Amino acid sequence: MATTRSTNGGSYSPLRETSRIFAELCRQSDKLNLPAAVQTNCENVSFSSSHDEIYFPIPFKETETLAALKGIEGSVAAAIADLRFGQSPTPRRVHVSLEGATAFGCQAYMAKVDGLSKLDPMVKSKLKGICANGNWLLLDTDLLAAQSNQYRRMSANLYKTKNVGEYYHIHGSLEATTTLNMIGLEGRRPDLTDYEEIIRVIEEKVQQFSIEELEAMNREKRQAGVPALKYEDFIRTPHGKVNVQEPAWKVTRLAGDLPPTPFPAIQSGSKSILRGVKVLELCRIIAGPTVARILAEYGADVLKITSPNLSDVPFFQVDGNMGKHAADLDLKTEAGRQQFEKLVADADVIVDGYRPGALEKLGYGPQAMASIAEKRGKGIVYVNENCFGYEGEWANRAGWQQIADCVTGIAWAQGQFMGLDSPVVPPFPISDYGTGCMGAIAALSGLYHRAMTGGSYHGRASLMHYDLLLFAMGQYSPEVQDQLRAVQPAEFFQLRHCDSVDRISSTVLKGMQARFPHLYEPAGTSSLESGQKPLTEKWFSKAYNADVEVVRPIVAVDGVDNQFVRASRPNGTDRPSWQDFKPDGEGDRRIC
Repeated sequence: MATTRSTNGGSYSPLRETSRIFAELCRQSDKLNLPAAVQTNCENVSFSSSHDEIYFPIPFKETETLAALKGIEGSVAAAIADLRFGQSPTPRRVHVSLEGATAFGCQAYMAKVDGLSKLDPMVKSKLKGICANGNWLLLDTDLLAAQSNQYRRMSANLYKTKNVGEYYHIHGSLEATTTLNMIGLEGRRPDLTDYEEIIRVIEEKVQQFSIEELEAMNREKRQAGVPALKYEDFIRTPHGKVNVQEPAWKVTRLAGDLPPTPFPAIQSGSKSILRGVKVLELCRIIAGPTVARILAEYGADVLKITSPNLSDVPFFQVDGNMGKHAADLDLKTEAGRQQFEKLVADADVIVDGYRPGALEKLGYGPQAMASIAEKRGKGIVYVNENCFGYEGEWANRAGWQQIADCVTGIAWAQGQFMGLDSPVVPPFPISDYGTGCMGAIAALSGLYHRAMTGGSYHGRASLMHYDLLLFAMGQYSPEVQDQLRAVQPAEFFQLRHCDSVDRISSTVLKGMQARFPHLYEPAGTSSLESGQKPLTEKWFSKAYNADVEVVRPIVAVDGVDNQFVRASRPNGTDRPSWQDFKPDGEGDRRIC
């Protein structure tokens, strides 16, 4: 099942562990409602690595788990290929490289616009949008400066509380003022620009409160925020007790009795398994957009709908909007609702990444979509992505990647791995990408079942459940963790609980670039050492009027064309219409 070449002393092989995790997920096929072909075809899924090394300085098997999930994704894609193109005379092979899975787990930090990455202070000037009267307009979707202002950005961070040994992750989301006011600070401090001083000012305020007091204030203000718990404490909470028993993701049948919905007619020569499938994405930031990005890789027409009145993170759109169209609609207006319902009439998949219940309040939740599907006579697949899962007392709480990592115990385990008696948020939004992959598997499975047995389907994935999957698959042994610590640079051990996600990620990225240059070869080069293509590809994006470099699709399936047909664009670039999709990328082009 795996090609093993160990260069880390032979005591631990990420390749062997990836195969074990993949086999474990295959054994859960019934619980996860995967196509039956996934389990019967598991021996035809292979993993490879040019180095068979642990890449992330994290105590959890992140690369291995991501690669195994990608193996499941490819297996479902292979089942759809057999359904859509005809049974292959030999079983379709699926292949995933561990280097590709590693790149997938940190792809926002590998993306570039005109050669500039997320961490380059000049990149904002490259995030251009719509061309009007010959001028390229800067579409800054960070409407409330929750990202561009360091002080406001640090309203989403981990701090000490009143009680020694207890920590709380406050989270101003994309607005910041409410959380800052809640702890007694002004929403804006233009005089406060020094990183260390910002931490001191905010942490001093957070330290005036206990976890219980912060929790009460968060409930009152409806803010995202959680205590940093150890895993053993989280699974003793009522919410943890319920969810530790749940599968990593779910796919269930919605109400209704619709006959099978076949895939659209195959265009001559097409090997894209989702060609003609229409996906409506209603998401922000990373996990939800990753679900739809993966569907775009397999050829789906993905139309991302965002509100012009809601903030977003501009740079995340560079990677997250690959392969999509992106349009603005205000669903709180009659005109916006009418246009949205026209889009829904033809949609095959809805991806919902908003706070639980938000779209239900607007009349567009999974049950409402199932009713629409009944009336039109064609099933629909509705995929929810959230933070806390769908059962238990915290199911309706708002949250983000750092929130899930703190509450489940991931952050405490990271801090302990670093030799600290305090939690540290792990580098990169890996939980986001793992959750996005699980959501994409749910969407693919729903489409398969819709075509095979009829009906509409509801897929559910959460950041918390990805973290629980990491715990279920186990941490590295103490000996392997010792070996991993021994090769980290001194700067890594200087990080603390109060450092920002970008400070942590940039420090780790620098160390990984030094140790593993083969992961970071720019698009257009070829590795002399491994003979493999670079993990990124470069496009000219008409919408950005610049070259963009992004992590390429990493799953290879026999007889399946898994690649983008258009470059990314900022939110709001396109019209909210299915009629505008063209396979040639509307002026975009792959460079290398």
